Amino acid sequence: MSPPSDQPCEPAGGDESGDLRIAVGDRGPVRIVTVVGELDRDTADELRAAPAHPPSAGDIERIVVDLAGLRFCDSTGLNVLLRARLDAQAAGLGLEPAGPGPSVARLFAITGADGVLRVHADLRTAPAASGEGSAGPVEPPEPR
Repeated sequence: MSPPSDQPCEPAGGDESGDLRIAVGDRGPVRIVTVVGELDRDTADELRAAPAHPPSAGDIERIVVDLAGLRFCDSTGLNVLLRARLDAQAAGLGLEPAGPGPSVARLFAITGADGVLRVHADLRTAPAASGEGSAGPVEPPEPR
């Protein structure tokens, strides 16, 4: 995977059932990882490296994982997100999901992951800086 830039990446994969598409882009100090499709044991490997890809020159403060397009997530997918959070923490970064749909939000709730992850209602409500909302919302990567 090539290093992320301020330009969004095109999502990988298709949009058929069972596929997972991932786009990575940076917005100032925030890396945005957009996940679309189904995150399960068959597709989890596609996401494993995306959020924790080493930021260049320490310019990234946080990683926001946009889950608005995630239709399904099983325990394997949840473990990938939780592991990515630990990897981000080890690198001195925060990792925060945004916009989980009802089924993913329910998975977070019944497993207690919502008590560990700082989950935002949607990408626009995720603050752009590491402070508690001091710098305004994160804007989604613009389509190419």
